[in-house]
Amino acid sequence: MDVLVFAMVGIALVAVVVLVTLFRMSWRVAEPDEALIISGFRAGSGPGGSGESMGFRIVTGRGCLVAPGLTKVRRISLEAHESQIVVPCVSRQKINLQLTGVVMYKVGDDYASIANAARRFLDRPADELETKVQNVFIGHLRAIAGSMTVEDMISDQDKFSEQVRDRCSHEMESFGLVIDSFQIQSIASESNYIANLAVPHQVEVEQQARIARALAEREAIAQEQQAQAQVALSVRDTQIKKAGYQAEVDRATKESQQQGPLAEATARQAVVEVATKVAQLEAQQKEQQLQVEVRKPADAEAYRQTTLATATRDARIRQAEADAQETRLRAEAAAAQTKMQALAEAEAIKVRAAAQAEATRLNGQAEADAIQARGLAEAEAVRARMAAEAAGIQQRAEAMSKNQEAVIAQQVAENLPEIVAAAAKPFEHVGQFTVLNGAQGVTSALAEIIQQAGTLTSMARESLLPALKVDANGGTATNGEVTPSA
Repeated sequence: MDVLVFAMVGIALVAVVVLVTLFRMSWRVAEPDEALIISGFRAGSGPGGSGESMGFRIVTGRGCLVAPGLTKVRRISLEAHESQIVVPCVSRQKINLQLTGVVMYKVGDDYASIANAARRFLDRPADELETKVQNVFIGHLRAIAGSMTVEDMISDQDKFSEQVRDRCSHEMESFGLVIDSFQIQSIASESNYIANLAVPHQVEVEQQARIARALAEREAIAQEQQAQAQVALSVRDTQIKKAGYQAEVDRATKESQQQGPLAEATARQAVVEVATKVAQLEAQQKEQQLQVEVRKPADAEAYRQTTLATATRDARIRQAEADAQETRLRAEAAAAQTKMQALAEAEAIKVRAAAQAEATRLNGQAEADAIQARGLAEAEAVRARMAAEAAGIQQRAEAMSKNQEAVIAQQVAENLPEIVAAAAKPFEHVGQFTVLNGAQGVTSALAEIIQQAGTLTSMARESLLPALKVDANGGTATNGEVTPSA
């Protein structure tokens, strides 16, 4: 039982294997670039075939079952072929040419084309197919080239190629072939006809090229010259601007260099102005100081001396009146003594004045140094002090205006020696003085001298009175008239 089962299973497996093998052997598939040509038992009546008219079946792009041993399956390629064609020919101008072209062709995709190609080229060498195609194209190329000029072939190759394709396509269809493309690669002439055709055009082109080059060179030169002019103009403008900028820089540099001396001069000017003001204030102060320290003491001393002189004069006059006789006897000695005393007093006054002047100068110098050190800080104080001293001077002037007699007496007393000397000057050249009336004559002469001195004193008082009034009023006197000071 088991053996029977195994036998049946084995038979079944063998049957399956045989069936699969038979199917594989019977099933044929056409590739995309090929067609199956099936001939043999009942090949003409299968699907895709043309029945008894062809006697074989064509299969493309699918599979089919065939009866192994009863039918024969062959393959024909549907891929494109390329062939180069070189044709010596003669143009319409009887010019020998050599044309070179390339044709792309293949078996047509329809059943009629495949059937025609199968009848002619199936199982034939590929060279035979290429030779037949070249022969077809060579004949038509020669015929068409003989009807065209070289210029037409060169200028209109598309038309030339189209005519060749049109004439060859009918014969190629009878072979079951179709033309994918045809192109003329070259047209050559052994006589250099084609090269000579280009000479006029080449000469014209070269001439135009030379003209174009000349024009371009002229334009380039013009542009270059214009560019150089622009560059020169730019350089000029740049140099002008640089010169202007440099001038501004130099001017600014000089101005900056002058700022130091200018500032120094301005500061020095300010210092000089301040120093001038200080000097003016110092001068005013010195003047006021002289008024206070010199003139006031001098005025007081003059007043004192005037008072003393007046008292002495009055005492002398009274003594002279009381002791007239004694005075007459000693008049000459008294006159000489008075002269010497006056000279001594004048010298003493001169020495004191010089000492006071030196002291005043030293004090003024010291105070000037102090004032210069204090500077502007003490200017206001000096101005205030000057105002106070001016008020003092005004008061002194008012006092002088109220006591003119004392001032006149003081000045007369100060100048008494000069007055006496002036009165005695007529007698300075007298070598010998003879008194005619004895002691009475001397007394009379002395009395006359004293009387003349009193007269001179009165005249001096009268002459000094207007000046003192003017001084007290702050004006000047001219011809007995007082003119106020400006």
